[in-house]
Amino acid sequence: MVVLYNRISNKELKARLILEDIPRTTVSFYKYFKIDNPKFFRDKLYYYLNKLKVFGRVYVADEGINAQISVPDFLYADMKSFIYNLDAALNNLHINIALDNKGKSFWVLSIKVRNRIISDGIRENILNISTTGKYIEATEVNNMINDPETIFVDMRNSYEYKIGHFERAVEIPANTFREQLPKVIDILKNYKNKKIILYCTGGIRCEKASAWMIYNGFKKVYQIKGGIIEYVNYARKKGLPIMFKGKNFVFDRRMSEIISKDILSFCHQCGESCDSYVNCANSNCHLLFVQCINCIKKFNNCCSLACKDHILHGVF
Repeated sequence: MVVLYNRISNKELKARLILEDIPRTTVSFYKYFKIDNPKFFRDKLYYYLNKLKVFGRVYVADEGINAQISVPDFLYADMKSFIYNLDAALNNLHINIALDNKGKSFWVLSIKVRNRIISDGIRENILNISTTGKYIEATEVNNMINDPETIFVDMRNSYEYKIGHFERAVEIPANTFREQLPKVIDILKNYKNKKIILYCTGGIRCEKASAWMIYNGFKKVYQIKGGIIEYVNYARKKGLPIMFKGKNFVFDRRMSEIISKDILSFCHQCGESCDSYVNCANSNCHLLFVQCINCIKKFNNCCSLACKDHILHGVF
């Protein structure tokens, strides 16, 4: 019988990853397109990606696919060919290679069927996802970033913005994309005739956010093609100035990718300049927060003395 899900514990899989000596590349991709049978699509995807030793997180819905994965270098071409031939809509799909693509990012393959490939809170059938903001690439981004008639908008969560963002970028304060969508309309309601440039990590959030802004009457909406990842990769390749400062937050074991030496945030506990995210070692808390080396030692990898005491003495 074909097994279409993981049956090994996370603890063992993490240990295996640490010992693995196979060079891997971390990539991400997405596509909004109609999938008639998401469950069948998901199972086929799992069967073949598992055979190709792929790890990562993939969401499938009737509106498309959203994937962040790690693939052995020697199987990368096979993986790419499989994805391109999986559906006509995926032929020559753009695949973003991570800025730190050799890190050990994922340890298990998880593919889930969801209602949406990114949770947005929007009522069904009110958006035309084919009507989105105009794509711009690194050269245009750099030309427009100091234009007083242009507003750059960060469509990532506040904790992502905290450790890295474009100069002059407006933060939409929220911890989820679905919270941001109504907020971005409200915050920018008086600028519907201004040039609005949206960006996110890889482009998927901006695809939907730009369609949402156009639906709400914004006239000049742009989005950075391929998000921060493609912007930085292209700028580095072409020797262009990189206007993004700090780190790019990523949702995997690496936590972040260094783009510039600028440190934009501060330790949650002592206030020292720092941009390293950790999760509280107290499993009942697991808070994601910025912590410096000194406080890691002082608080035993915890976010507070209370959590430290809980681990040491079982008190909370």
